Amino acid sequence: MTKIAERVRGFLPVVVDVETAGFDCQQHALLEIAAVVVAGESGALQPVQTLHYHLQPFANAILDPRALAFNGIDPHHPLRGAISEGEALRDLFRTLRRQVREQGCRRAVLVGHNANFDLSFLLAAAERENLKNNPFHPFSTLDTVSLSALFLGETVLAKAVRKAGLDWDGKQAHSALYDAEKTAQLFCWILNRFDQSELSPFRPMQAGNVPADSDRSVS
Repeated sequence: MTKIAERVRGFLPVVVDVETAGFDCQQHALLEIAAVVVAGESGALQPVQTLHYHLQPFANAILDPRALAFNGIDPHHPLRGAISEGEALRDLFRTLRRQVREQGCRRAVLVGHNANFDLSFLLAAAERENLKNNPFHPFSTLDTVSLSALFLGETVLAKAVRKAGLDWDGKQAHSALYDAEKTAQLFCWILNRFDQSELSPFRPMQAGNVPADSDRSVS
C-alpha cells in the first residue's frame, strides 16, 4: 500500500478553512482557522487530527460588516475564546510540523475549497507575526474545487458534498470547523475512489494482476 508520504511528492495534505472579515488578506481580520490533517494508505485516506482556533482581530484590522453578516461572527463576543494570531499560528505550525515528521513527509500542502484564498490569509498572518517556520508549501495547493468539478461536475462545496452522498447541514456551514471537516471528507472520498480506478498509479494490486511494465521471462 502507498503511504501518504509517497503520494504527493512527500507533502502531507492538511485541509484548511478560514473565516475572515473580508477578502483582503492584508487589511481584513482573520477570525477563525480550522485545519484537518489527512493521512493513511492508498484507498484508506482519512482525517487523523483536527485543530480549531478563534482569533482576535490584529491591530487596525478592517472588519467588513457584510462579511460578518455572512459568516455570523461577532469578533468581540466575550464567549468566543479568541486568542491572538501569533498564539494560534505557533500552536498550529508546531502541531503540523510534528505530524509532518511522524508521517515521514517533507512539509505540509494546503488543501482547500478555493485553496489560494485560505493560503493567502495564513501567509499574511505568519508574515505579521514574523514566523519563519511555516510548515506549508508557500504556493502549491490542492484545490477541491477542481477535484469536485472533475469527479462530480460540481464546484460549490455543499453541492459536491451532497452529490458524493455525504451529509451536509446548511445551518452549520460557514463555520471554519464545519467547512474544513466536510472538505476533508470530500477530499478523502475523491482520492479513495480514484485509488480504485484503473487510472490510479496507487491502485492496490489485485490477485493475478501483472503490472504492464513488469519483467516477463522469455522461454
